[in-house]
Amino acid sequence: MNLDAKSTIESGKAVLGIEFGSTRIKAVLIDQENKPIAQGSHTWENQLVDGLWTYSVESIWHGVQDCYSDLRNNVKEQYGIEIETLAAIGISAMMHGYMPFNEKEEILVPFRTWRNTNTGQAAAELSELFVYNIPLRWSISHLYQAILNNEPHVKDINFLTTLAGYIHWQFTGKRVLGIGDASGMIPVDPNTKTYSADMVSKFDNLIAPKGFDWKLLDILPEVLVAGENAGVLTAEGAKKLDVSGNLKPGVPVCPPEGDAGTGMVATNAVKQRTGNVSAGTSSFSMIVLEKELSQPYEMIDMVTTPDGSLVAMVHCNNCTSDLNAWVNLFKEYQELLGIPVDMNEVYGKLYNNALQGDADCGGLISYNYISGEPITGLAEGRPLFVRSAGDKFNLANFMRAHLHASVGVLKIGNDILFNEEKIKVDRITGHGGLFKTAGVGQRILAAAINSPISVMETAGEGGPWGMALLASYLVNNTEGLPLDEYLDRVVFAGNTGVEIAPTPEDVEGFNKYIENYKACLGIEQAAVTCKN
Repeated sequence: MNLDAKSTIESGKAVLGIEFGSTRIKAVLIDQENKPIAQGSHTWENQLVDGLWTYSVESIWHGVQDCYSDLRNNVKEQYGIEIETLAAIGISAMMHGYMPFNEKEEILVPFRTWRNTNTGQAAAELSELFVYNIPLRWSISHLYQAILNNEPHVKDINFLTTLAGYIHWQFTGKRVLGIGDASGMIPVDPNTKTYSADMVSKFDNLIAPKGFDWKLLDILPEVLVAGENAGVLTAEGAKKLDVSGNLKPGVPVCPPEGDAGTGMVATNAVKQRTGNVSAGTSSFSMIVLEKELSQPYEMIDMVTTPDGSLVAMVHCNNCTSDLNAWVNLFKEYQELLGIPVDMNEVYGKLYNNALQGDADCGGLISYNYISGEPITGLAEGRPLFVRSAGDKFNLANFMRAHLHASVGVLKIGNDILFNEEKIKVDRITGHGGLFKTAGVGQRILAAAINSPISVMETAGEGGPWGMALLASYLVNNTEGLPLDEYLDRVVFAGNTGVEIAPTPEDVEGFNKYIENYKACLGIEQAAVTCKN
């Protein structure tokens, strides 16, 4: 038994981070050195109700209570004690979406999550009005689409928030939101650290003819940056989290954040000129900017770090799913031969063999589109492998083509940042399934975006750990450090992970691959058009 961890929990010095992901709610308890000492989780799924993706309010509360109960059991099993109080709590969740409430605190329509794409007209009109890329999933798109649809509930809105903002409100009574999550509701101004006054004014003028008795700022949460006071756990909130009644109220709760922000914190990528790439089922890159981009780009979303720096986000719907499907085909072949299968070994052999292939994959191309890919203009996807008769078709090139494809769309988006906007970065950190085989995913990504890529052991801790770090920052930042310095000096203590730099040959080869890839997108489009 870890006696230090036990005394940390008993003395109320442990910090709790909870993150609501799309498939799991996860809780992580950390000690005073920011190391995880206990965890809990709950698996859940979204539902399609009346054509819209949602999670019911009941499933939200059952989920967080079950997750916390699982954490309590983990603490009891490891340390034989009960959690009675904590140093701080932080709540994070998937960003964007739409949760409107009336003045009785009743939700007016089922929670509309980020997955919904029914907001096309609203997003297009707002992007034009604001001269700023407003994605389909942002809260302001959902609100304006409901107005365009003449939905009767809109006149009754008293409060509009995100999932993290809702949970925080119920725990503390405070209608607030961390700036990173808020920047996915409506754009924020990095100078004022709150919603863009110009865009708020334009929106209010746009909807004025409707005659609602609210203006936008009346219904949005107050914006807070990391480290600011966001309230304490109320007696009612404590009961909502811990149904056993053991957890005492009064615990400080930090500003609630979105999952993009917690990923930045968990990879120590909140400082300007740093970034991170998450590569799993889907992929996204987050590059922290020194200044605003020269113009809006449809394939780049602008959000912020938890302390308010602008972030350029490139989000891709597809990453490793098709690659994994091909690896499973080799697993089946191995089983046919009667050879015992170790999937780590299968991945390791195939990935490392890919590095023996030609830098341009010998002309082979893969489109990993399980679903549509907005960045390349595909509304639907068809996984597709393409080669010409004269291409070098061997296993190494085949696997390399699929690895290139897993970050190909990400490259197209980031080429705008690095080549057109001339953005400079000092460090990019990779995390997610693509990097599990040491060195391979890193080398491929380094070639794709022509930048050194670091991978840290702690990257696997993920969002709930990042949220716990933000809660720790609220109460343990005794020196008053800015968030980026606190992470550098206190949490990561100079550990930047293992770095791999791109080679000129790899970069040139990937550039050649992506030119072929873009030139042949018509084949993918034709495959989508031919329904199967």
